[in-house]
Amino acid sequence: MSAESVTTRLYPAGILNTLSRKEVERLTGASQGDLAELVRRCSLAVLNSGNESDDAEALLQQYEDFRIEVQQVNRGLRLELNNAPGSAFVDGQIIEGIRELISAVIRDLVYYDSEISGNSHHDLASSSGITNAVFEMLRNAQALIPQVEPNLVVCWGGHSIARFEYEYTKQCGYELGLRNLSIITGCGPGAMKGPMKGATIGHSKQRSKLRRYIGISEPGIIAAESPNPIVSNLIIMPDIEKRLEAFVRLGHGIVVFPGGAGTAEEILYLLGVLLHPDNEGLPFPLVLTGPTESAAYFKQIDKFIRLTLGKEASSRYRIITGDPEAVGQYMAKGMDRVRKHRIAKNDAFYYNWLLTIDESFQIPFVPTHENMAALEISKDLPLHVMASNLRKMFSGIVAGNVKPDGVRAIREHGPFEISGEPEIMESLDSLLTSFVVNDRMKIPGGKAYQPCYRLVR
Repeated sequence: MSAESVTTRLYPAGILNTLSRKEVERLTGASQGDLAELVRRCSLAVLNSGNESDDAEALLQQYEDFRIEVQQVNRGLRLELNNAPGSAFVDGQIIEGIRELISAVIRDLVYYDSEISGNSHHDLASSSGITNAVFEMLRNAQALIPQVEPNLVVCWGGHSIARFEYEYTKQCGYELGLRNLSIITGCGPGAMKGPMKGATIGHSKQRSKLRRYIGISEPGIIAAESPNPIVSNLIIMPDIEKRLEAFVRLGHGIVVFPGGAGTAEEILYLLGVLLHPDNEGLPFPLVLTGPTESAAYFKQIDKFIRLTLGKEASSRYRIITGDPEAVGQYMAKGMDRVRKHRIAKNDAFYYNWLLTIDESFQIPFVPTHENMAALEISKDLPLHVMASNLRKMFSGIVAGNVKPDGVRAIREHGPFEISGEPEIMESLDSLLTSFVVNDRMKIPGGKAYQPCYRLVR
């Protein structure tokens, strides 16, 4: 593969191959307007697919002269790439998987901009309106397959994990693949790549006819976590909240591997949702797992959850260490419970309509210094409010660590200030410190970690 920049023209893949002239006009118009820079940044990230760098700002600077233009031609759409990363090409031809990924970027960003956010029929200020928008995004991405029994396992975990932890994620993916379970991840490297890689072997051994490797990302983080090469269906949701909802609406169970602030955010999001009274009794298998050497990590996570959300929250997950086969068996049994429940409640297999998600988990949280300082963290809060605020807090830390806008805000205004009850702040400090010590809070460029937050007791 060439390391030099490439200028070329190509035709998109997938659903963008069959468009009406009106649709083509709308796509070209939207992609060349206010959306143009977002399309450029996300396209650059997928053209960088497979590279290990997690420095979004450095990538944008390295290819600051990269341009993508969506053109209308007689055959429909054509993409013109100027000064694209040479690693995306072989002998001058774009790698087919990357052509599919870049097509997904155009498809999702333009669809949301033209058909959902700008459409008066979509109420993005209400819970039901947001859930319907997530459904339409997933349907347009052809991620909803009817008449297929529950088999989608969401795998969460850090993009920066130790080698022995990465190998463990592959072993778990292999066990899931042997049981004909498909994989959804955040699409990046590390714990997002390992399960997919392992599952490909399990699926191949079983000659699985339906093998799916779905990656769900969002514009703010995709450049820091470029899609790994195994992702066969990339979906770009407009923000972190809709990305998280897409995971739990589309997936039938979740496996969580070791990670940092982003993984903590995901755990707290799911627990906050499952703690809603309407979701009592709704089967949603959840496993926290890692190699035996990572037992201390899960012990600390469990301790923090019990302190902040109580025993009820801890009862919603099972911790398994050092046993990939047990993870596969647990998730397979969980799929059967989900299948029986969906049949009994006459709910769809392909989208979890029955799951109640409170608006506080759906309305986008913008992690400004003011919003982060205003977060209330207290045991006096209702559990779902506490979980929501903790989720937002970790989301802000992720933004300050890796998202271009968040990194810029920290550079200009200093670290976020986070305050709360002393006991919780002490436990939070211990948890975050352990993330730093174990390299789970790496920042772009491999520099020594400088916290983007300051805890106020």
